[in-house]
Amino acid sequence: MVTKDVAIGMIFLSQTVFGTLGNLCLLYLYLLLYFTGCRLRTTDLIVENLLVANSFVILSRGIPHAMISFGWQHVFNVHECKFISYMHRVGRGVSIGSTCLLSVFWAMVISPRNSRFAELKMKIPKYVGLSIFLCWILQMLINVIFPMYVSGKVSKKNITNTKDFQYCSSVLHDQTADWLYAALLSFPDVLSLVLMLWASSSMVLVLYRHKQRMRHIHKTNVSSRSSPESRATKTILLLVSTFVFFYTLACIFQACLSIISKPSLFLMNSTSIVDGCFPAVSPFLLLSYNSTTFRLCFAWISNRKSPND
Repeated sequence: MVTKDVAIGMIFLSQTVFGTLGNLCLLYLYLLLYFTGCRLRTTDLIVENLLVANSFVILSRGIPHAMISFGWQHVFNVHECKFISYMHRVGRGVSIGSTCLLSVFWAMVISPRNSRFAELKMKIPKYVGLSIFLCWILQMLINVIFPMYVSGKVSKKNITNTKDFQYCSSVLHDQTADWLYAALLSFPDVLSLVLMLWASSSMVLVLYRHKQRMRHIHKTNVSSRSSPESRATKTILLLVSTFVFFYTLACIFQACLSIISKPSLFLMNSTSIVDGCFPAVSPFLLLSYNSTTFRLCFAWISNRKSPND
């Protein structure tokens, strides 16, 4: 086995292990708090959904590439390739939609009371569950055609009408149909990205105005620390910025894969690694956002379990 392949396999394995543990551990904390009776926020439901989608993305992309890098060739049949690719596409789409929903929801929450979203932000918590459900249904329906483009590992005797992607291959169809299908798949992602950028701009504007107002307050009892809302807003802005960075980078690599008829192994590995960066990093960013909530809830649980004085 080539040393370079082992190094790439270790990168995929490390990303998969740490990313999966981060997402599942954070999801376990949420479930633990829920079943012990601690009241969670509306945004926590969105975060839980994001953690599940991230796990789908990491497992469906990291494990196959790690196995290939360590020398396990032809381990997936046609149906397994279709299922893994479908699970990755759905998980990726739901991850994008959840990040968008989280940023839009929080932009509504911190908007001023005299803004045009004053009435809407009172009603939006009621539709979070429905929005998450529709996000899953939409991604499952849009990507149902995707397995038709995926087949098993190509044979060296017949590579004229296929594009090799290591553990699976893609069947080449009519170019016009491919562009139309690519546009269909990209439309929800582009819409989510536009909404995220709008929500992020709104949050930055609110934080800037809040900071300007605080400059005019010179009372000694005003704490220099930011409010919980400001800290949460900054964390979500960091999460969205991280997503936009890795998503833009992944789109560039994906475009190169689409254009090049015979992509190199380095390009395919780089695309997969970049594609898994946000799902692997996001739970650790969210942990800082929810650290105060976890601390307070666990303190409340321990007080409930302690004997009465």
